[in-house]
Amino acid sequence: MAVIRSLRVTLEMIKWEHSVFALPFALCGALLAANGLPEARQMIWIVVAMISARSAAMAFNRLADVAIDAANPRTRARALPSGTITAGFVATFVMLSSALFVLAAWQLNHLAFALSPVALAILLLYSYTKRFTRWSHLILGFALGMSPAAAWIAVRGSLDPRILLLTAAVTFWVGGFDVLYSCQDYEFDVATHLHSIPRFCGIARALTVARVFHLIMLGFLIYTVVLFGLGTLGVVGVIVVAALLAYEHSLISHDDLSKLNAAFFTMNGVISVVFLFFIAAAELLRR
Repeated sequence: MAVIRSLRVTLEMIKWEHSVFALPFALCGALLAANGLPEARQMIWIVVAMISARSAAMAFNRLADVAIDAANPRTRARALPSGTITAGFVATFVMLSSALFVLAAWQLNHLAFALSPVALAILLLYSYTKRFTRWSHLILGFALGMSPAAAWIAVRGSLDPRILLLTAAVTFWVGGFDVLYSCQDYEFDVATHLHSIPRFCGIARALTVARVFHLIMLGFLIYTVVLFGLGTLGVVGVIVVAALLAYEHSLISHDDLSKLNAAFFTMNGVISVVFLFFIAAAELLRR
């Protein structure tokens, strides 16, 4: 019972359900690689790889940041700094999740397996970047942005440069909403000398940077749609994503961050699922 309780607390701590952020873009990469639906076996192991990789990364982030979280009024109630769960259990969870990710990569193909340690290194080491660079938002973006390229490799056993456009789109999408999210820690980052774009340029300008990141994301999405020949449905998908992003930014202003959680947790999940829907429809109708 103690193990089950600790596992439940860990899954709550890492917001396991928010795997929906990156998983749809990974599935987009798989659909594009297969020119339709991949084999069921490939889809299962891709999902296992994505969820286990994100779980390992989020749990490791909580371990790496436990002292920072304990000092931050916004995060000191989290499971690790509050003592609800032990660091030893979380470390074990990280190792088991990492092992499951490597197993999933091994089940997919040789290249996926060979690159799995590289992917893990990027996912785990991101946690330390806020200590020395304000661009940690984009490094986080790249950590999630690898997912479409990784799914492509999982399906084909090789890498096509075209899928890197979707990697770039996800990188700037995640980077943009991470800039938004970090605005709520502006005063803490200034006081503790942690690096972030809001700390560097202030909240108002940080919101502008987030908008620019999302405009760049839309540019890469358009290029992806054109290069893969996804037609009208692909274009409509980008337009819908643009409208959702505009609504997300309308919820937040430099002097009112009260709706930040709605913008971050709800809208970004909707955006990724909506884009997957249009890409899947375009691919399946094209067959």
